[in-house]
Amino acid sequence: MFLETKNSRIQKVNFSEIENTQVSVFIKREDELHPFISGNKYRKLKYNLEEAVRLKKGTLLTFGGAYSNHIAATAAAGFEHNFKTIGVIRGDELATNLDFILNKNPTLKFASEHNMQFHFVSRKAYRNKTTPEFIADLKEKFGDFYLVPEGGTNKFAIQGCEEILTEADDQYHVICSSVGTGGTISGIINATKKHQKVIGFPALKGDFLQNEIKKWVTKNKNWSLNTNYHFGGYAKVSEELITFINKFKQETKIPLDPVYTGKMIFGLVTLIKKGYFEKGTKILAIHTGGLQGIDGMNLVLKKKKLPLIKY
Repeated sequence: MFLETKNSRIQKVNFSEIENTQVSVFIKREDELHPFISGNKYRKLKYNLEEAVRLKKGTLLTFGGAYSNHIAATAAAGFEHNFKTIGVIRGDELATNLDFILNKNPTLKFASEHNMQFHFVSRKAYRNKTTPEFIADLKEKFGDFYLVPEGGTNKFAIQGCEEILTEADDQYHVICSSVGTGGTISGIINATKKHQKVIGFPALKGDFLQNEIKKWVTKNKNWSLNTNYHFGGYAKVSEELITFINKFKQETKIPLDPVYTGKMIFGLVTLIKKGYFEKGTKILAIHTGGLQGIDGMNLVLKKKKLPLIKY
């Protein structure tokens, strides 16, 4: 077996901003599953690796941006389990001086150190990455491979994410998760019980995620998306969010990433303070990892002369 079935620990949140609300919050520390293949990436890759072996594929190929958690996790998984890995990276300008980029980009440097081969494509070409013609060109260039979608979401990823919740988590009334491509929350929804509600906090702008999630959810209709806390869209942050993340880390000792989990916890705390939840509600928030991206974000924040994220 490659990635074992694991149950992460649950930590009660003691945070000053919600201490007198009579709403209790707990965080499932999926970020602790693995030092490099952490959080939802661990769950998403687990059954994909098994399928790659079943199909006798020795190479994993996937897609992502220059700071992608998924790219880093796929490189680490391939390195650990003897797969070759190829990352199709958005932005062909990055290839012009790769050594310089690797010194400046902690995500790509990590992936390169774990033997991932990069294929940089223009942003225009990247938009066609799911077309048969694009995939055929990749196969002509690299030979046979097992394709993992951008963000890792497919039926095997959903299967893995359904293992995030266990019977011990039936005690919680509300389950919260950040949302990227929709795979993680789909697995969580499938694993919930009738008495539970799921709230997703998208990191991206737009309403397209509703339909994406509906593709994967098998039966439950106990979910909703709150689109008020994306802070301008994917990878967009503000000084308010950074200050919140640092305060949360100082008080709870729980690090949050600024792209996904930080926005989810900010939104959740805001809703609690507004009285959105009934008194006595027990909430379980899923920490989906993503901490490797903090170094890259801090480089951006430093250029903008904003506070850095502590973790």
